[in-house]
Amino acid sequence: MDESRFQPKAEIMDGAAIRRALVRIAHEVIESNKGVQNVALVGIRRRGVPLAQRLAAQISQIEGKECPVGILDITLYRDDLTTIAHQPVVHKTEIPFDVTDMTIVLVDDVLYTGRTVRAALDALIDHGRPGRIMLAVLIDRGHRELPIRADFVGKNVPTSKQEIVSVRLTEFDGEERVVILEAKQK
Repeated sequence: MDESRFQPKAEIMDGAAIRRALVRIAHEVIESNKGVQNVALVGIRRRGVPLAQRLAAQISQIEGKECPVGILDITLYRDDLTTIAHQPVVHKTEIPFDVTDMTIVLVDDVLYTGRTVRAALDALIDHGRPGRIMLAVLIDRGHRELPIRADFVGKNVPTSKQEIVSVRLTEFDGEERVVILEAKQK
């Protein structure tokens, strides 16, 4: 998304708030699964990947057990593939474990229409048949177009459809914060 046509409207999370949300989500994942036996995290490219890695680190710190982490590229599973680019860039999916019968926690930065998650479900199922699939997101902004909901949410943020929620992570953006952007006035 080209953010140059937008200006910041409000900061809704700073680095400390992101950290606290991830610690809480890690505890919720552990609690809802009665531990992390047979649980793996799969980050949806792009910002879902570092969030999944951070969650895995938190879980390891809390439980003293490593939680496997995978990376899922959904590019070819998108229902808007023809509208995003003439030659879309496909990145590598890296799931170095068998998903069959595991509890997989998909991790993404923002839940909006639900279409990204639908594509991720399709992509994940191509790797095997998990026993259970759960969803963790940093931000749930509403406006669902599909019947999809997150099991673990860092923050619910009501937005208008004209606004953009921008999650900025050190790994990609050199800063830690979540902002709401609005269109620049002409």
